[in-house]
Amino acid sequence: MVWEGFREQSLDVDVSFEVDDADHGKFVQTIRELKDELIINVEEVSPADFIPLPSGARDRAVFIGRYGSLDIFHFDFYSTALSKIARGTQEDLDDVLTLMRAGRIEHNRLEKYFAEIKPRVASESLKQDPQEFERNFQTLRQLWARN
Repeated sequence: MVWEGFREQSLDVDVSFEVDDADHGKFVQTIRELKDELIINVEEVSPADFIPLPSGARDRAVFIGRYGSLDIFHFDFYSTALSKIARGTQEDLDDVLTLMRAGRIEHNRLEKYFAEIKPRVASESLKQDPQEFERNFQTLRQLWARN
């Protein structure tokens, strides 16, 4: 949200990464050094840690840029939105509405991906209650309808 200019600050930076096993330790150490140098909190977490990902999530990752030999992507915005809906705080729902207003995600596609993963939440996620997920999504629908 900060990178996209939708928010001025965040309490932490969530990262998910894929590196060769041989480079994993060095990469983690580099991230630790950067977070200490920049005095920011970095969490190794992704939407997949909270919800089952909708089909095609990897293909919807948005390329940000190449830095040296490192390619940086936004995690799929739909998966990010669904994980925020699952958490259901007002700030999270506001973030999803912001993504919708900015055209980064479309309401109809979000509904489709929600319907796809909703039955899987009960069997594939220890962290989410399917009924709460449904209630949170209904709250988002109501908020979106007011726009």
